[in-house]
Amino acid sequence: MINILEQEKLFNEIGKILDKKIECFAIGGTAMMFLGLKDLTKDIDLVFLTKEDRELWKKAALSLGYKEMESRIIYGRRNNVPDMVYLGDWRIDLFLTEVISFSFSEIAQKRSVEVHEFSNNLIINIANPNDIFLMKCATERQKDIDDAKAILDKNLIKWDMILEEVQNQVNHGKIRIALDLGLFLENLENIGEKIPKEVMDSLFKILENQAKERRRK
Repeated sequence: MINILEQEKLFNEIGKILDKKIECFAIGGTAMMFLGLKDLTKDIDLVFLTKEDRELWKKAALSLGYKEMESRIIYGRRNNVPDMVYLGDWRIDLFLTEVISFSFSEIAQKRSVEVHEFSNNLIINIANPNDIFLMKCATERQKDIDDAKAILDKNLIKWDMILEEVQNQVNHGKIRIALDLGLFLENLENIGEKIPKEVMDSLFKILENQAKERRRK
C-alpha cells in the first residue's frame, strides 16, 4: 500500500529526472488521496494525453528501478489497458487518454479540481470526484465499490453532471457506460447506498434510446 507522503516523494523523484515539463492527470486512489478521501492506495493511476509524455514518465520510473509489467495480468482482455511498472508491491498504471471503457475527454480534463507541480517538470492535475466515480464502474473490483462509497458519503456526487457525462461518453462511442454504471449503482444500493430513482430512470432511458438506434441500423 502507498500513502500520500510516499506518493509525493515518488512524484518529486520523477520530476527531478524529467528533462522537460510534462503534464498528466491523477485518477482513482491517487486522486482520492490528494483530495483527502482515502489514506492509502494499492496502485498509482495516471492518465497521459500523449504517448511521448507517457514514455518519458515510464523511462524515468525505470531509471529508479521500476520494472515493466504485463497489463493483461491485472486487466485481462479489456480494451484500453495501461502501460504498467512496478517496484516491490507498488504498481503504477499509466493510461493514454482512454481508461478501459471510459474516455478521459476534454470536458473531464477541464473539470480537474486541483493542480500540483513536482520538481518543476511534473504537473499533475487531480480529476473531479464525479469523473473518478464514473471511472470506478469500469473495472469491477471490490476496492472500486469501496472508493465510490467514500465519494458518495462525502456528498461530492452531482448526479446531473454524472448523467451529462454518461451521454457524452455514449456520444464518443462508449456504448457500455450506461449499462456498466447502472449495474455499479445497483451494487452500491445492495450495500445500503441511496441512489436517486430518477438517476436509474435516466440511465434506463439512455439504454432504451441506444436499443432504438441499433434497431434502426
